[in-house]
Amino acid sequence: MGAQPEITQRDLRTRSKEIMDAVQGGQAFIVTRDGHRIGELVPLRRRRRFVPRSEFAAMSQTAPDVSLDAFRVDQDATADQEQGDPYAR
Repeated sequence: MGAQPEITQRDLRTRSKEIMDAVQGGQAFIVTRDGHRIGELVPLRRRRRFVPRSEFAAMSQTAPDVSLDAFRVDQDATADQEQGDPYAR
């Protein structure tokens, strides 16, 4: 994405459909009022809903190994393992 064009508050009001279409297409803008920068109009980042199998496999190859025993020790250290009567006072 290159330099963000500046638009005035009046431009935003009068050309809102055109500007919002550009934002939806990935364009960002700096909004000005009386010659002063007052904000940015930027598109939202879209989150991916799934990761392709090949990409997951590639990421998994560089992931650190997880020790099941160490994981259980960590769980036991942080969780209350006693089975007491929840109604006892």
